[in-house]
Amino acid sequence: MHSDGELSLEAGLVALKQGNYQTAIAKLIPVASRQEDSTANLQARVGLVMAYARTGQIRKAIALCQLLTQSQNTQVKEWAELALTHLTKRKKSSIHPKNTSTGFVAFENSQTATASKHKPQDTVAETTNGQNSSGVKSGNWQNPVIPSVGYRNTMKAEAPVSITGNLFGSTSYTQTPSSSIYWRQAKRAKVWQPLRKPNLIPLRLLAVGTFVAVFWVLREILNWTTGFINFALVKLPYLQPLQFLYRNPNSFLLIVLFIMIGLSPWLLDWLLANFYGQRELSKDVLHSHSRETTRVLQRYCQQRRWQSPKLRILPIAAPMALTYGNMARNARIVVSQGLLEQLADDEIATIYATQLGHIAHWDFVVMSLVLLLSLPIHQLYQQISTWGNKKSEGIWYKPITILASVIYGFWCLLTGISLWLSRLRLYYSDRLASEITGNPNALTRALLKIAIGISVDIQKSDQTSWHLSSLNLFLPVGYQQSLSLGSIAGQLPFESILMWDAVNPYRYWFAINNSHPLLGDRIQRLSQIARHWHIDPEVHLTSLGPKEAEAQQTLQVKRKSFLLQIAPFLGIPLGLVFAGLIWLTWQTAFTFRLLNLKWIYEDWTFVTGCLLIGFSIGMVFRMNLFFPDIKTNSVHNHQSLPYLLANPSTIPIDSISVRLVGKLLGRRGAGNCLGQDLILQSSTGLVKLHHIPLGQSVNPQDLIGRQIIVTGWFRRGATPWIDIHTVQTQSGKTIQSQHPIWSTFVAVAAQAWGAYIFLTG
Repeated sequence: MHSDGELSLEAGLVALKQGNYQTAIAKLIPVASRQEDSTANLQARVGLVMAYARTGQIRKAIALCQLLTQSQNTQVKEWAELALTHLTKRKKSSIHPKNTSTGFVAFENSQTATASKHKPQDTVAETTNGQNSSGVKSGNWQNPVIPSVGYRNTMKAEAPVSITGNLFGSTSYTQTPSSSIYWRQAKRAKVWQPLRKPNLIPLRLLAVGTFVAVFWVLREILNWTTGFINFALVKLPYLQPLQFLYRNPNSFLLIVLFIMIGLSPWLLDWLLANFYGQRELSKDVLHSHSRETTRVLQRYCQQRRWQSPKLRILPIAAPMALTYGNMARNARIVVSQGLLEQLADDEIATIYATQLGHIAHWDFVVMSLVLLLSLPIHQLYQQISTWGNKKSEGIWYKPITILASVIYGFWCLLTGISLWLSRLRLYYSDRLASEITGNPNALTRALLKIAIGISVDIQKSDQTSWHLSSLNLFLPVGYQQSLSLGSIAGQLPFESILMWDAVNPYRYWFAINNSHPLLGDRIQRLSQIARHWHIDPEVHLTSLGPKEAEAQQTLQVKRKSFLLQIAPFLGIPLGLVFAGLIWLTWQTAFTFRLLNLKWIYEDWTFVTGCLLIGFSIGMVFRMNLFFPDIKTNSVHNHQSLPYLLANPSTIPIDSISVRLVGKLLGRRGAGNCLGQDLILQSSTGLVKLHHIPLGQSVNPQDLIGRQIIVTGWFRRGATPWIDIHTVQTQSGKTIQSQHPIWSTFVAVAAQAWGAYIFLTG
């Protein structure tokens, strides 16, 4: 069976041969960064030079060629010297000065499609007749059939050469100005046809289902609370239970919820003004940041015969945007100061257009109710955490911490109800924003810049701010998906960073508990809209179809791993099947008077025992792969982090051993007692940390703000994270995390409980 590196290399070479250069770049970059296979490294680097040259990225091609000229392999060295000569000539003779400031325009495969203003970009890609404009045959150094050179069998081992420094710029975004990030500045559609009318039924049904779920959860909590109060009153002497608490609360709760929806615009105005500093945003101020936005708002509202939404602004540095209200005439569109300062004119317009999409689709009504319910709870959680931090030396600290955790859990439950609606509505709003502005490329840049801005804000604050965590569900881009993506921007092409989101066959399974859809998936859909309107997309993301050989190979390799990944959940239906077989066996034995176990199989509680046993067996099957031994000679360091994120063929169970050095970020005290905000800031980017604090007197939260060494298992999912194995300080102090131990405990406990239920009937 081929390794992931070999599959990625072969897929990249095939894509290069077929002229799919952006996919080739995304596939070859992870291979080019590895050190254990020098042959594959050289092949990948040669392919990258070709792909960069054919897409007009001459600087990157030259930088990589300069590294290849130092190779010990004679064939590679000669090839690189020849390629470097012609790349340098083409750079001097063809590249227009304007391109150095605005970025390149992606190469058009069709000669007829290349306009005169784009012609300088066709640097070394003119190989239609087998010869470029310099008179050098493409087969001499541009032949995409790399294996024909004979590298796989004849190349000698060479010393590993790091290509990240020269080829991809700085290794730390926080040390690099935002202007160093490469933007194509792809254009907008000048004339475009309306897109096909979307089917809004799933969105409407999901909105109704979310409201029903909110009602049901609140009703159950209310029933439990009133029941507990009356139970306590019954147990206490001289007191009687309150009879009105026994009444059905359905009608009362429905009335309260509808009143909250009716008053939501004004109640949220008050909450955001008092706790977040919200104020009105004048059209003159908005016009000074984005002239197009005022035109978009005016034009679209006139078309729909709406009153213009009220505009608000939050004095927050992180780029944010949200919409609330109950009707179009009562809608409020809120943005942060950071969004207006960090986005360009057309990008701000597209974000406002997405908020108009929420109003047009009416999903903002239910989301406003969720916001109105969740904000006070989160504010209470914040205030109790702050109060608990002041009592950190007293006996009340632990009770306050437990109370803060309970309130946080309640907030997670309430916001978790609307996760599906939060994800689905963004697809619809992206589509409508593209149709309103004719500029899906600006929306692509806006989403990426928001992710980058959120990442920078977290690094500057050394934690996830309360504003980001409380409003995360309602923002265009989630802060968790912004951590790694925003922090490594500029080190790898966006195509590489987003490839996992676009082609991993199981990506949607791992996003099921995310508040936002995969950013790569959203950008891929925006790119499809751009191609539909015959404009070059800002980011070239290609979805690999099931008929393509590489995609089929990836699917076959991953199917077994994916089944092991979900083994605990597969164990539940298998336990149900086992229970059915047991019941059938007992029934057959009773019918033929072989065995009388009627007292067991008539009590259906044994089914619960079978389900627990199935879950436990699934956990045991997964455990060894989930927590393999960490060997010193196989761990990855911080330099590998961008390429681990860019590998599109990994899933969490792959359990990549890492040892990273960096600064520990996160909230301090009671507000982070569950370890929900632990982030490692390495020299190459941010990555979320998972730690189980149970059973330990010391935990990583005590090390926030300090330099640490984290050893653990990197997992690539919709949100990349590291399960901590050990945390070591500069003084040598080591903290162990108990992931394997607690996983074993859960498996054994489920097995014992299930066996007890099964045997006792």
